[in-house]
Amino acid sequence: MSKHLDAPFHTRGESLYVDDNPAPDGMLHAAVVGSPFAHGDIRKLDVSRALAADGVVAVFTAEDIPGENEIGPILKGEVLLAEDKVGYIGQPVAFVVAKTPEIAREAVELVDIEVDELPIVVDPREAHAKGHFIDTPRTFSLGDVDAAFENCDVIVEGECEIAGQEHLYLETNRARAIPEEGDRVKCFSSTQSPYAVQKSCARICGVPHHKIEIDVKRLGGGFGGKEDQATHWACMVVMAARILRKPVELVLHRLDDMQMTGKRHPYSADFKIGLREDGTIEAFDCKMYQNSGAAADLSTAVLERSLFHATNSYAIPNARIYAAPCRTNLQPHTAFRGFGGPQAMFVVESALAKAAEAMGMGREELQYENLLTDGDVFPYGQTVESAQAKACWDDAVETFDLAGMREAVEAYNASHDTTKKGLAVMPICFGISFTKIFLNQASALVHIYTDGSVSVSTGGVEMGQGVTTNIAEIAAAEFGIARERCKIESTNTTRIANMSPSAASATTDLNGNATILATNEILDRFRTMLAPEIDCEPDQISIVDETVLVDGEETDWTWEKVVNHAYINRVGLSAHGFYATPGIHFDTDEEKGRPFAYHVYGTAITQVTVDCLRGRYDIDTVRVVHDLGRQINEVVDLGQIEGGLAQGLGWMTLEELAYDEEGRLLSNALSTYKAPDVYALPDDMQVKMRTIDNPSGPRGSKAVGEPPLMYGIGVYFAIRDAMRAFAERDYEFDAPITPEKVLMGLHGHVLGGGDATSVSSTDEESAAPIVAE
Repeated sequence: MSKHLDAPFHTRGESLYVDDNPAPDGMLHAAVVGSPFAHGDIRKLDVSRALAADGVVAVFTAEDIPGENEIGPILKGEVLLAEDKVGYIGQPVAFVVAKTPEIAREAVELVDIEVDELPIVVDPREAHAKGHFIDTPRTFSLGDVDAAFENCDVIVEGECEIAGQEHLYLETNRARAIPEEGDRVKCFSSTQSPYAVQKSCARICGVPHHKIEIDVKRLGGGFGGKEDQATHWACMVVMAARILRKPVELVLHRLDDMQMTGKRHPYSADFKIGLREDGTIEAFDCKMYQNSGAAADLSTAVLERSLFHATNSYAIPNARIYAAPCRTNLQPHTAFRGFGGPQAMFVVESALAKAAEAMGMGREELQYENLLTDGDVFPYGQTVESAQAKACWDDAVETFDLAGMREAVEAYNASHDTTKKGLAVMPICFGISFTKIFLNQASALVHIYTDGSVSVSTGGVEMGQGVTTNIAEIAAAEFGIARERCKIESTNTTRIANMSPSAASATTDLNGNATILATNEILDRFRTMLAPEIDCEPDQISIVDETVLVDGEETDWTWEKVVNHAYINRVGLSAHGFYATPGIHFDTDEEKGRPFAYHVYGTAITQVTVDCLRGRYDIDTVRVVHDLGRQINEVVDLGQIEGGLAQGLGWMTLEELAYDEEGRLLSNALSTYKAPDVYALPDDMQVKMRTIDNPSGPRGSKAVGEPPLMYGIGVYFAIRDAMRAFAERDYEFDAPITPEKVLMGLHGHVLGGGDATSVSSTDEESAAPIVAE
């Protein structure tokens, strides 16, 4: 089993991050002045006291920006530094540059800001009612939803509240900029999007892109939180370094990082689902209200993926999904692992849970009855191909004995009064590609040195997900050489231009396929060169275990001999590969197309035990069958599945973001924001990987980064299952389902009652709807 390349460096403490390299002589330090007000017109911004403080070199405001005060990645209107208005607490209005980090942070407190406060909105439904949108709401539709509801035997309606989530990466946002000769600047940034940082820094400074070089060795975690929101801090230090002609570094304190940066988008949603008596879904109507925050950031793209994944793994012939990006006075929320898909999946799973309870059926019965098969159509028009939904479900049922697990749960519950067990199955279907089609491109630059060692540069950023290991595995396998010969370079905008973000679970797909194209170009040269030497046809030649084979038979040509022969004969040992995902397209006017290269499927079975007197719970088991394609590296894949699952479990159970009515983040520190630790994770976690060749992925692989997070949604419904075994009442769908919410709900407070949902069915004699509270 091949190891994760970075594992030895991590365990020995040798891994280098932005500020681990020795500081250049005379390096200055920056700290950010954040708005103390959530919404208002700036009446006064006085930096004179800060500027006069001993050790302070400069204080920059919007007036000092030499280029355009604009960093919006999709929509314009997002500024680096506030000019005349603030929209959320923590919005940068200025930054201080000083001789030490301590002096800079102290000087931040000396900046005087006065604001004429304006009304504050923190709830997306309120923003929606007032017409406060980041952009135009969108609707995906399939079939005739209204007509389909007329023919349903059971109709269920309800609401969902889905909280956000703090990224909580170990390495907070940071950047270091170093001025170089002329007016160039090199910036070391903790970003998932080096080219986005390069573009924004150039715009802020008013210079061409090539004047700014961005280099990324690795991140100490990202999870989407550094896809766009690492840009701000890099822009500040690059701007300061260019103006002051000194190296400048900015490292956000954990409290500042939590207060100033966006989270996973909270959503509020309404659902209506109609079914036949046998459990077949006929119609689904959903309205999602996204809490976008005060500026666009990536909210519109996140919203789009919510629309794409609103029906999860289910075939629904008549569907209408409406989604609105609602502007509020919170931090601009941003990308987070799953990118809007998990929020939408929670809604449809809630609808199915509500329907199952209304119909007196098991939730698993409804889920299985409606799983996707080949030929079904998604609401966005793409036809289902190579569906693995039922195969993964059946595999999980058989491998982990779902019937036996359910029987054991029922037996336990029959013999225990104060503790109850719950069980839930969570199927997933997640599309792989950037939904913005133009982002589905990547480049790789491959060099072979005369000793046979290999250098590979791509646009993929290593942030703990193992892309460095995967690219090394791919290059070595394509060349037929040992992985130890391959070095993966830092991600750098001078070696790879115009790179897409490391996001959307597409990093290995895009950059791995680009690497294959580059390696194959060199291999084709080798075959052409060797054919006359060995007296064979080029297509008869292959390289396996560093030995040249002809029709599978060994020759006396080794890898090093081939490389040296190529060099002596002036055969190129370098190649640039460019890959663009084929066959994908989407028409935003029609809201139809084929946006995904393929889909990842899987099924998780989650079992919990709830202490019904205290509201506490334990996650007993999570057992997963995951659709993986051909594995590149088993250690990387298993780590992604287990890590994604853990993050999803935390989002659904413990990680509660809290804001007050003034827009102030209350869960702004590790003492007030609870993330899962080792004791919160399942006692028994088992993963079975299904291996079926995927033509779209590098070497037959499938993406593994984001899909496992959605397995965590199952824990919510397992806890709900246990709660209903104790007290069968109509619990609201309100995530995360913290122990406090469980306790209050079990004993008839807050979560009890039927106000948020209604159920109707058709009385055969009267044909009149019956409403159950």
